Amino acid sequence: MICRDQQSIEVTKKLADEKRIQLRGIDPIAFYGLQDENLRILEHLFEIKLIGRGQDLILRGDEKLVEQAERVISELIYMLNKNGSLAPDDIETVFRLSQQPDRKAEEHDLNSIVLYTKGGTIKPKTPGQIAYFQSTKKNDIVVAIGPAGTGKTYLAVAVSVAHLRDHQVDRIVLCRPAVEAGENLGFLPGDFREKIDPYLRPLYDALHEMVPLDKLKRFVETRVIEIVPLAYMRGRTLHNSFVILDEAQNTTTAQMKMFLTRLGANSKAIITGDITQIDLPGNTESGLVQIQHILKNIDGIDFVYLTDKDAVRHHLVRKIIRAYEKYAKSDESDTTEVE
Repeated sequence: MICRDQQSIEVTKKLADEKRIQLRGIDPIAFYGLQDENLRILEHLFEIKLIGRGQDLILRGDEKLVEQAERVISELIYMLNKNGSLAPDDIETVFRLSQQPDRKAEEHDLNSIVLYTKGGTIKPKTPGQIAYFQSTKKNDIVVAIGPAGTGKTYLAVAVSVAHLRDHQVDRIVLCRPAVEAGENLGFLPGDFREKIDPYLRPLYDALHEMVPLDKLKRFVETRVIEIVPLAYMRGRTLHNSFVILDEAQNTTTAQMKMFLTRLGANSKAIITGDITQIDLPGNTESGLVQIQHILKNIDGIDFVYLTDKDAVRHHLVRKIIRAYEKYAKSDESDTTEVE
């Protein structure tokens, strides 16, 4: 369970089986949910009794269960403070994380921090993300495959910035296939930067959260950090670099081979993509799909698969992912019946 600053909580122990939490700095109604829905969910998950009286939240039940619920409530208050809302899915996610076996909270908290930023710490939040982060420590090439919202790109950028900060590499190179422009940017209006910015914006957005603006500007100007379309990687050899290929499902097999063979001495790479959202034209095979078969048994290369359970965006994202998966399965079933 992730430890959080509990300045917004004041706990007074009255009895062995009762604790009173004073909710400070948040709207109690937002925490309790519509008609106390959030409290009922917590009661069901922990098999304890919760009573909300204004800013006072009373927990009654088995002492150990009450203590577990208190830790989860601490995390939920942090989320409410940060996001301004608290959904039932948030409660279930935090509860699920708190139940992970054989994990010492303090030890996990220290070992899982990827990067310290002005806004706090960046760390994996789900079992899938934890496996992803641990894989980057052990392998030179990590391929992260999963749906949108699972933190594939964000975590990859954080890991690369941490490597640069610790002087493990000399530069970061981030690239994406500009498949929407057919990899032919010449006909688009504007100078080179204006042409490629729309396709690389997600990478810039992640960097802006992790690197101070003045330092990021200097890094880009001195090419310590490069953000380029995949087409501009041809012919290069990257030594002492951390290289990220994002949206890799939209690479052709030739482009993927080209990217993988750019790696030089003391370089690492993370490849991310969602094989359910391939935008390649016609029957063009995705390089990301192909390498799952070609590279699966090579030491130093690891494949990590994230699912809707690792979605950390808006609570509806997980439901949207599941709905699309259900629709895809039913569509395949209908096609099979027709055939």
